[in-house]
Amino acid sequence: MSKRKVLLAAAFGIAIGYIARQQVNNQMKVTPEKALNHAKEMFKRQGPISGSWIYMKPEELERNGLLYDVYRGGVTRNIDGTNKQYDFYVDIETGAVIDTEAAV
Repeated sequence: MSKRKVLLAAAFGIAIGYIARQQVNNQMKVTPEKALNHAKEMFKRQGPISGSWIYMKPEELERNGLLYDVYRGGVTRNIDGTNKQYDFYVDIETGAVIDTEAAV
C-alpha cells in the first residue's frame, strides 16, 4: 500500500472514532454519583451538610404535569444542634435538581 492510502485510512478511522464517541457521550445519562455530587453542591450553598445518600435505581416522578426519570436521594444538615433531613430528586437526563422537600 502507498503511504497516501495508509494516511487516508488512518484519518478516516480517527474521524469515525471521534464521531462515534460524540454520539455515545450525547446519549449518556447522569450517573447516580454525579447526581449526588451536584445535589450536595446545591445544598452546600446554604450551609454545611453532614451526610448524604442516593438510590442507584432510577424512579419516575411526576411534577407539574411532566414525567421525569430521576434519582432520589437525601442529605442531612445539622441546624442548631438538630439533624434535619432533606430529600431531593435529580433528573437523569440533565442532572438538574427537580425538587427538594424536608423529610419527616
